Amino acid sequence: MEIPMDPLFLAWSYFRRRKFQRCSDLCTKVLEDSPYDQEPGSSLRISEAAWSLKTRALTEMVYIDEIEVDQEGIAEMMLDESCIAQVARPGTSLRLPGTSHGGGPTAAVRPVTQAGRPITGFVRPSTQSGRPGTMEQAIKTPRTASTARPVTSASGRFVRLGTASMLTNPDGPFINLSRLNLAKYSQKPNLSKTLFEYIFHHENDVKNALDLAAQATEHAQFKDWWWKVQLGKCYYRLGLYREAEKQFRSALNHQEVVDTYLYLAKVYQRLDQPITALNLFKQGLDHFPGEVTLLTGIARIHEEMNNITSATEYYRDVLKQDNTHVEAIACIGSNHFYTDQPEIALRFYRRLLQMGVYNCQLYNNLGLCCFYAQQYDMTLSSFERALALVANDEEQADVWYNIGHVAVGIGDLTLAYQCFKLTLAFNNDHAEAYNNLAVLELRKGRIEQSKAFLQTAASLAPHMYEPHFNLSTLSEKIGDLQSSYTAAQKSEDAFPEHVDTQQLLRQLRQHFALL
Repeated sequence: MEIPMDPLFLAWSYFRRRKFQRCSDLCTKVLEDSPYDQEPGSSLRISEAAWSLKTRALTEMVYIDEIEVDQEGIAEMMLDESCIAQVARPGTSLRLPGTSHGGGPTAAVRPVTQAGRPITGFVRPSTQSGRPGTMEQAIKTPRTASTARPVTSASGRFVRLGTASMLTNPDGPFINLSRLNLAKYSQKPNLSKTLFEYIFHHENDVKNALDLAAQATEHAQFKDWWWKVQLGKCYYRLGLYREAEKQFRSALNHQEVVDTYLYLAKVYQRLDQPITALNLFKQGLDHFPGEVTLLTGIARIHEEMNNITSATEYYRDVLKQDNTHVEAIACIGSNHFYTDQPEIALRFYRRLLQMGVYNCQLYNNLGLCCFYAQQYDMTLSSFERALALVANDEEQADVWYNIGHVAVGIGDLTLAYQCFKLTLAFNNDHAEAYNNLAVLELRKGRIEQSKAFLQTAASLAPHMYEPHFNLSTLSEKIGDLQSSYTAAQKSEDAFPEHVDTQQLLRQLRQHFALL
């Protein structure tokens, strides 16, 4: 005779094994069968336990780590009222990154984003958008690596997540928030925390979550650090950064927790106070020596401020604590590649391969490292692997662009021309391919075609100096001095330290002085 397992225990087992849908279904069955049963010798009803477990299961289905995923939408970037000074001092703002004051490679060697930051070795939300200067640039800025749609606003993203989570309950929401007595639940510590996470993550109703957190904090006599952190998260989601800062600071006074340091640093970064965020991370390291997330946070801020040397040092400290940290390995490898050390970069990328990272981007980087390290036998096989692993047209375009670069390096200009054409076939907005095609067209003597390609590249990527400089040189050679001067000025704005641009501008000014 089989003894059936207690359904609530089985549901808990499913939850522990991350089978959240089964757990939710079983809790629903328990709630239907025994709505008011009380567990013997316990103040908690079985129905309350099943209710609490179901809220946790539904929350885990849609849970997103708030510390990592943070994207600024067009509204947050262009209509930002939290900045103190419009023109910040150099080295104190993420919106005006320094010009490689940290000893890293210049824009002539390492490509930059439209905000002026060097492209990192690891894709994060903050590395995608940067800080566009105009609304037109903000609209052109893609949301992620795989979509060309800009981020509309943070609140809109959370609302869309909430509507998607309704699919878990086809009959409607599990809890009717409008009829919920928050004051009653705030006095039940066993239920209030799971209820808050359900409202905040699953329903994305920040207002009700804030009300519950405020009442629960008051019931705990303002001594519970967890509730203060939740209050700070609600204020942050609502854009009230100074109120969020107060709550996180108060929580840290009660209890030193790594997550609280990370939340507070996120507030300071949104307020564009990177120096304060760095000091906070270092304060956190005094309490938690060698904490990987804090070291990574410091490295990211240094990288965003174009202080590549310091960023690399901190990424090395991360690897001393966790030698399988993918972001640190990728960023150090990328830095070695752009500082003309492809052999050392190859070792870091090979380490990623040994760890089981197996994707198109890694083989693409391996192919480039092998080429510049003169290991030509491995170059084409790496690019073949990369082409076999592509997930979308943008990746395909990038691989063909790099194969075109290799073809230029070995002198096969016909192959290079075909590769750049393939790049544009897969991604019609690839500014670098337009620029290189223009140079190849000019070698063939097709001046008008070359000029058209350069103008297209300059309009697609105004932050790149190469198309502007090439267009300026071409216009100067065919006698169009005014267009040449305009393009040279744009090149100087994109890359002020470029010597050739400065020489060209000097020549043009001498021409104009003689007229």
